[in-house]
Amino acid sequence: MNSLIISTCQAPDMDFICRDLAGYLSERLSIPVQAVIDLPWQERDSLLDAGKIDLCWICGLPYVRKTKLTPLQIEPLVAPVMAGSRYQGRPIYYSDVVVRQESSYHSLADLKGARWAYNEPGSQSGYGVVLYTLALQGKSLSHFGQVIESGSHQRSLQMILSGEVDSSAIDSTVLEMEVAIDPALATRIRIIDSFGPSPIPPWVVSMNMPLTTRQAVLELLIHMESDVQGRTILNRALMARFVSVDDHDYDPIREMARIAFRE
Repeated sequence: MNSLIISTCQAPDMDFICRDLAGYLSERLSIPVQAVIDLPWQERDSLLDAGKIDLCWICGLPYVRKTKLTPLQIEPLVAPVMAGSRYQGRPIYYSDVVVRQESSYHSLADLKGARWAYNEPGSQSGYGVVLYTLALQGKSLSHFGQVIESGSHQRSLQMILSGEVDSSAIDSTVLEMEVAIDPALATRIRIIDSFGPSPIPPWVVSMNMPLTTRQAVLELLIHMESDVQGRTILNRALMARFVSVDDHDYDPIREMARIAFRE
C-alpha cells in the first residue's frame, strides 16, 4: 500500500494516540499515514464500514455486532494492555460505577430509583456490560428511576459532577485519563462498584489491507514497548504495550450481549 488511513471511535480524550500512531507508523513504514479524527465518531464508523479506513480503534460491542452482520470486513489486529496493576498484564478493562464524593450511594443496590446516565447504546462499558450485570441480578434498567443518554463518558462525568444525574458506568481507561488530565477530579468522585472485566477495545484492520502491510503494522505495534519513541507514546496513553488479538478474544462480549440483549 502507498498510504494508510487510521482512526478511532473511542473517547475523544484518547484521540491523541491516533495522531501519535499515525506519525510513528508513517516514519517506520516510510509511507503517508493519515489520522482521521476531525469528523464525528459516527462518521468515522461509517467510513470504516465502507472500507475507507485501514486501521481503527473501536469498542468491542460494535465490533462483534459488525462481524455478525458483515463477516470478514474487519478483524482485530492488536489491543492495548493498560499500565495499571488492576489490568493484570492482560488486554482487559472495567466499567467503574461513579458517584459524587459526597453522595449517599455506596452500591448498585443503593442506586434503585436513582438518576443514571449512559454514554450511548453501542458502548460495552457504558451500556452493554451494565445490562449484563443487571440481568445477572434479575434486574433491568428499570432498576434506576431515570435513565439518560449523555452522548459520551465525559458528558456523563460532567452530569454527575453538576448533580444532573447520580451515577454512571465509566470506561476505566477513560476515567484514568480524565484523572491524569485533571487530578482534582479524583477528590470529587467515588467509585462504588466495577463491572467486568471485558476484553478491551481492539484496533481492527480492514480486510482490504494487503497481508504484507498488515503483518508489518502488527510487528511495529506489538514491539513498540521496546522502542524509545514507541514507549513514550504508550506511556502518554497510560498503556504498557500492544498485544496481538483475534476474533475469539471477543467471545466474552458476545456472551455478555446474548444475556444483556437476548441476542
